[in-house]
Amino acid sequence: MYKNILVPTDGSALSRRTLRDAAKLARKLGARITGFYVAPTYHIEVYADYVPPDMISPQQHLAQAKKTAQRHLDAVRKAATENRVACAGYYVMSDSPADAIVKAARKYKCDLIFMGSHGRSGLSKLLLGSQTSKVLSQSRIPVLVHR
Repeated sequence: MYKNILVPTDGSALSRRTLRDAAKLARKLGARITGFYVAPTYHIEVYADYVPPDMISPQQHLAQAKKTAQRHLDAVRKAATENRVACAGYYVMSDSPADAIVKAARKYKCDLIFMGSHGRSGLSKLLLGSQTSKVLSQSRIPVLVHR
């Protein structure tokens, strides 16, 4: 059935539950999991002639993103280890997480995307957007939505 399951993570409680269940599914299927984190790209926050005093440099942003990615991907590795499942972990920087997730699924030859959803509907979904909905509409491989 599925051999390589992409598990996007953002470090949230929902994401941690999702990755634990993804690892359990992978164990039952004899599949591997590929953890994936999308860090935001660097943006300069300058307002006219005012530069905020707490603005970080691009290098500091990159270091923070790498550290955050490592922490989130370590959680994926831990879930995989607990379930005796092979695992790999990757991260990219992008302002469009859904696009990055779909591209990662292709790049790493995943045959299932297993991701969480907060289950928002109505106005909150419209205002906040839904990366899961965007992945569902863009992906050519199956997407399992975990709530």
